[in-house]
This record gives sequence, C-alpha cells and structure tokens, in this order.
Amino acid sequence: MNFRRLIPFFDDSVSSWALEARLLRWLTLIWLFVGLIVLFSASYAVADDRHNDGLYYFKRQVLWVLVASIVFNIIVNLPLRKVINISHWVAIVLLGVIFLTLVPGLGKKAFDASRWIAIGPIPIQPSELIKPFLVLQSARLFGQWERLSWRVRFFWLGIFSLIILGILIQPNLSTAALCGMTIWLIALAAGLPYKYLGGTAAGGVLLGVLSISIKEYQRKRVLSFLNPWADPTGDGYQLVQSLLAVGSGKQWGAGFGLSQQKLFYLPIQDTDFIFAVFAEEFGFVGSIMLLVLLALYATLGLIIAYKTKHSVYRLVAIGVTVLMVGQSLLHVGVTTGALPTTGLPLPLFSYGGNSMIASLLSAALLIRVARESSEADVVPLREESENRRRRRLFQRNNIS
Repeated sequence: MNFRRLIPFFDDSVSSWALEARLLRWLTLIWLFVGLIVLFSASYAVADDRHNDGLYYFKRQVLWVLVASIVFNIIVNLPLRKVINISHWVAIVLLGVIFLTLVPGLGKKAFDASRWIAIGPIPIQPSELIKPFLVLQSARLFGQWERLSWRVRFFWLGIFSLIILGILIQPNLSTAALCGMTIWLIALAAGLPYKYLGGTAAGGVLLGVLSISIKEYQRKRVLSFLNPWADPTGDGYQLVQSLLAVGSGKQWGAGFGLSQQKLFYLPIQDTDFIFAVFAEEFGFVGSIMLLVLLALYATLGLIIAYKTKHSVYRLVAIGVTVLMVGQSLLHVGVTTGALPTTGLPLPLFSYGGNSMIASLLSAALLIRVARESSEADVVPLREESENRRRRRLFQRNNIS
C-alpha cells in the first residue's frame, strides 16, 4: 500500500487525474483552509473563556481534519463501485445508531436535542455521518429503479423514511429536511414519475408542518424569523445578533479577528452562525467571494454529472453537489435572515468532527466520480511536461 496516498499534499497520483478532479481537489482544499482560518477567529474568545485555552476548539478541529483527510484520500483512490457496495450496510448501521441516541442514558443531549452518542471520549453524531451514504444509496436505488422489484423499492423507501423520522424525533428538523430534499432531488434527477415525486413532496411538507405544530420551540423560531425585532432579547435574539454581525461587516469587513459579535453576543458562533462571523470580518466582498467559490463548486459538480455515462455515478455527483452547496446556502440563508433559524453547520467551516468527516467524504466521492468518468481521456501532468521538454529540445536542435 502506498501510504503517501493517505496524505492529500503528498499524493503523487494527482497529476494523472482528470482536469475536473484536480480543480475540485484544489477548491476543496481552499474551502477547508479558509474554514480553518475563520474557525480560529470565531472560536478563540469562547474557547478562552470556557477552557482557558483560546486554541481549544481550533486544535481539536485540526485533529479532525487530519483524520478526515485520510478518509478523503482513501476514497479518492478507491473504485467508487467498492464504496457503493458497502453503502447500504453503513446506512443501516447508522440508522440503528440514530435510534440509539433516543435511548435515555445512551443519547447525549445538548440544547434539548439528543443527537449524539459517546464512544469513549469521542461523540458520534450519526445524522451527520449518514449524509454521504444516504446520497450513495439513493443514487444506487433510483439509478436502477426500473430494474428493481417493488419489494426492494419499498424496503429502501422505508429505510429512508425511518432515517428522516429518526432525525426528526431527536429533534433535528433542519437535518431531516436537508436529507429529505437531497433524496427527493436525486429521485427527480433520476427521472422518476412526477406522481411519485409530487406525493412524496406533499408528505414531506405535511411532516414538517406537523413537527413545527407539535414542537413549541420550532414554532417560535419560525414566527421569530418573520420579525426577529419583535422580541430581540428572546426568541429573535440569535437572528438579531447574526444580522448585526453581517451588517457590521459593511463592504470590506472589520478585519480578520476583529469581529465584535463573536465576543459573547452571537450564540453558537463557531458552528450554526459561523458565516455571520465571516461576514463581519470579511464584509460584503468576502461573502461574495465565498458564494463564487460555491458557484464554481456547483458548476464543476454539474459538469461532472453531465459527462458521466454511468447513471448511478451521475446521481452520486448530483447528490453530493446538492448536499455540499445546498447545505452551505441554507446556512447562509439562516444567518442572513432569509430562512427560519435552524441548526445547520457550514461544511468545512463549522466546528465538529462528524461534520468535517461527512463533508470531506462527500467531496471525495465527487472527485472520485470525476476521476472515473474522465480518466480515459487524461494525459498526466508529468507526461505533459515531458512532452513539452522534448518539443523544446527538438526545436532547439533544429535551430542550431
């Protein structure tokens, strides 16, 4: 085994990758690097106050990045067929863990939600880890829909429903909605009949309305989103502080590390509202640059999906693009008041090992699709350099 391939910066196989795969790799690394810088700033004050160590969260995030990077490089160098062949087992195991988080004494509570289960000192959040495997299994199901029996179809539709229901019960409405939308969009891209899609969409909306009706705090969040200034110190507090942070950034931002709202005004500033800190420190220009990065990522993802001839791989590319870019846009929408306040992390920015592993694993899947869809047409970079060198020598010899 080539251990150099486990470390992104020492992977010598990159020169033979397809152009889209190389570009995606660099976009992912830039996204990750910027995210670490922003997390350092967003978490320093609160880490210093809680743990007497301003680098407490940053150091742990770096450790998770190292672990996730190894997973990332294993996936980009592993045939996608092998990953898809185990995705159903991983999805079923994580479904079981989702319901284990609901068991008193096993589930770890935070903010009145039981979303974690501890394995020793390591907290596991199955609703985050299941996202890339949900994409894989959805692509596998809908990409072969016409060849499958109704028994198999109903089985996996039931598994998907249980996953969404389990996440919803935790409660985690935002992640349940994201997972549901991702599955639905993959089914739409696969060309499933509109009568199925319409009925599923209506059922999902009704389930969301029911959850909001039952859970008082969710209902208050939706109502406060409509007019957060009506209760700026109560239900509207998070959004008001986020809007103050975003507005304070103005055109060019306050400067790196100079956010005022992160100094114990803005809650959960290192996870659910980290974009607000970014917008305050880097301003409108920095925010637009981040949106441009997301647009480039989405464009590459769709180009890869278009070029891929394998139907299942095409749906994987679409699903990962929806997951990475869609979740990012939902996070931005929440922090800017365009969407109701929910707890969605910003991929590769927000603090959390589970989110980091899920995000880098998803990015690796998209890169792997790019490699397998275009590998036959690739000329390695080293080979290109060698060809140029030979042409120069040939021209020099002719001149002399």
